[in-house]
Amino acid sequence: MHPDLPGLAAKAAEVLSRRSEYVVTQPAELRILREMSDAEVSDFAKNHGWRVIRRLGGRQIEFYNDASVRPL
Repeated sequence: MHPDLPGLAAKAAEVLSRRSEYVVTQPAELRILREMSDAEVSDFAKNHGWRVIRRLGGRQIEFYNDASVRPL
């Protein structure tokens, strides 16, 4: 696990508590996620109740709240 991953998770959770999506575009944050395999990023998102979508060839990664795993 990357040492900065908990910080990224906290930032994403804070944004997703107010908005429906969190778009990761900052180079430092993207570097953390690029060091992980697709499966690891998917598991990271799933463990937090999010969906993940990679856009623009991986230059932009989006996290969304996953309604199928969130309590009503």
